[in-house]
Amino acid sequence: MASYGMNDVKNGMKILVNNQPAVIIDTEYVKPGKGQAFTRVKYRLIKDGRTQEVTMKSTDSLDAADVVDTDMNFMYSDGEYWHFMDPESFEQVQATKAGMGGAEKWLKGEESCVVTLWNGEPIFVQPPNFVELKITETDPGVRGDTSGGGGKPATLETGAVVRVPLFVNQDEVIRVDTRSGEYSARVK
Repeated sequence: MASYGMNDVKNGMKILVNNQPAVIIDTEYVKPGKGQAFTRVKYRLIKDGRTQEVTMKSTDSLDAADVVDTDMNFMYSDGEYWHFMDPESFEQVQATKAGMGGAEKWLKGEESCVVTLWNGEPIFVQPPNFVELKITETDPGVRGDTSGGGGKPATLETGAVVRVPLFVNQDEVIRVDTRSGEYSARVK
């Protein structure tokens, strides 16, 4: 297994912490006036999203995680698993709800996602940055009803609920930013 020395550690690297894959968010090299230099490493566990920070001496090393980010197409969900296919090799993998990481509310079928595989199993699914979904239920916008900030909740065809402007009606298709879960635009 490969390992990284403290001089090689950079943001975005995938490491193994307590047999859990993690991604480095921030590194800070500190050389105090007195004493030995050290590196502060802030990382996020990929499986559960928790962020932690560790201080390491310059002689320490971190193990590299054997994770692979793969572009895959979402095929379908059978209620328990979400099925993805590699467009080049046609290899299929299935992700559990824990492996989806909340991405299931943005997927309806045929979307291209980035699937993080660890030991051949999907541990995290990143949906496309923007998806176009149809509004299945929302209240009609009443003119002059802007006291609450000018927005209303709308339920999308996947079951996700987002706040939309008052002029957006039911059965319209909207573009949603999946990173923030916010309305982006109305699709013509």
